[in-house]
Amino acid sequence: MQVTWFEANTWLVEWGGLRLLFDPWLVGPLVFGKLDWLFKAERRQPIGELPSHLDAIVITQGLEDHCHPLTLSRFDRGIPVIASPSAAQVVRRLGYQQVTALAHGQTTTLGEHITIQAVPGAPLGPTQVENGYLLREHRTGQTLYYEPHGYHQGIMRLVNQVDVVIAPVMDLTLPLVGPIIRGNRVALELAQKLRPQVMLSTAMGDYEASGLLLSLVQAKGDIAAFQQQLTQAGLPTRVMELPPQQAVTLPLETGLPC
Repeated sequence: MQVTWFEANTWLVEWGGLRLLFDPWLVGPLVFGKLDWLFKAERRQPIGELPSHLDAIVITQGLEDHCHPLTLSRFDRGIPVIASPSAAQVVRRLGYQQVTALAHGQTTTLGEHITIQAVPGAPLGPTQVENGYLLREHRTGQTLYYEPHGYHQGIMRLVNQVDVVIAPVMDLTLPLVGPIIRGNRVALELAQKLRPQVMLSTAMGDYEASGLLLSLVQAKGDIAAFQQQLTQAGLPTRVMELPPQQAVTLPLETGLPC
């Protein structure tokens, strides 16, 4: 498995002969609902060339930091998209032709090589819960779990082990609201339950941000402290924060075939 981190929640995973792009924000500013006074972010390191030869785009949520319309408008609308129901509405409006909306528990197969299953992820409001995803590569049996906000109850009820986790390991909180991204304690609980070989830290990055929300958000934790927690808990899991825009082959032992 080879992965490239494009900062924030954008990942390119090359695995099982397929190239999968997760939650793409690659070009232009990130603004929620055109409210740039609330939050606006721009990359310090522009993307020189967009990922090409994609076999699928996988999207967890319909919000702009996961389903970024300006970025998605730069790709071929014939690329298959696997998305949460809210994100599926966005990409269909953009003209994508092969859109699979997965509700929790539903699965689809990519190129007969990888199965992807939607699991409950982050809540947005009182009734809407977005997606996390569990992927399994058929030949090796290796598994990948991705959820970008730290809501892991769904996956922990579903399986007892995965090989790779992409999830936050730091907290981002708002006063009076609480965590908007949950790392730290819940990431440790996730590692204790699923015992992954590798955990990849997501949701951070080096970008220039402004707006009212930025002045209120508080970050807690770091990679080194989390690795120490894993070691103290007797877990062999290796936590990694990858250099942006560099493809890295993960040090994985081969899983058992299904």
